[in-house]
Amino acid sequence: MILSDRDMKQYIADGKLKFEPALSDDQIGPASIDLKLSNVFKIFKTERYLNLDVKKGIPDDYMEKITVNDHEPFILHPHMFALAATKERITVPGDLSVKVEGKSTLARMGLLVHTAGFVDPGFEGVITLELSNQANLPIAIYPGMYICQINCQMLSSPAERPYNLRKKSLYSNKVGEPGTANTANLFEKSAQ
Repeated sequence: MILSDRDMKQYIADGKLKFEPALSDDQIGPASIDLKLSNVFKIFKTERYLNLDVKKGIPDDYMEKITVNDHEPFILHPHMFALAATKERITVPGDLSVKVEGKSTLARMGLLVHTAGFVDPGFEGVITLELSNQANLPIAIYPGMYICQINCQMLSSPAERPYNLRKKSLYSNKVGEPGTANTANLFEKSAQ
């Protein structure tokens, strides 16, 4: 079940669903919450490697971190890919999951905002966003602009082992910048 604005506000008021900084009233829609873009971006330094190997993950020196001022644009060139994060840090309670979607207005300009799409119960941190410019022109994006929206879905019962208690949790407690992690755990043997 997707929570309505009334139910999301109650979860926030009860301190179960948390956002830092606090949300403004205009961020909460009938069944979703708009989140803002942070000022930290990561881009691939393609001159260093021939390819990415999913068994090895993203090398530490493969991404360049770019921080822009609050009113300064980050220019996403055609067919460019960048990691970004939400300005808001979110804490999801054990009885909710969160679905992340891009904004349709941005998609119509050619800016695709993608995430893994699903935020587990027990997640704490900023949400990492994958940005891709599919247009033929550069797109200027700005810290603080609305970049994505989330909806909250109630679980049938609270999670037995929330995200923040799992050994494989790669992205919990990220503060202020997009997360990258080694993908080697995708190849672990399930027999362990």
